[in-house]
Amino acid sequence: MRDSRTSSSEMTAWCSAVVLLSLILLLSVRENNASGSPRGSQFSEKTCEDIYVVGEGETLHTIDDKCGDPFIAERNPHIHDPDDVFPGLVIRIAPFYFPRKV
Repeated sequence: MRDSRTSSSEMTAWCSAVVLLSLILLLSVRENNASGSPRGSQFSEKTCEDIYVVGEGETLHTIDDKCGDPFIAERNPHIHDPDDVFPGLVIRIAPFYFPRKV
């Protein structure tokens, strides 16, 4: 009787370990897919919030296209030259969404 309890608890432990490892692997793959996207789609994955951190390869024009704020330079007096935007620069944006026609 003791052997059946031991094997049962060992089986439960192994199943729990397999489930835990599967979850860790799944979350790791999802995180890598989100961060390891091709360069062309990196802009579409970011969200447009009030405060925006410029990513590598982005310009005010690409941020405007993505977020819908054509007045980024006007809203950010610390940007003296619109062509001098660099990764890590923190800017304020106000996304503008056109109303949908029904």
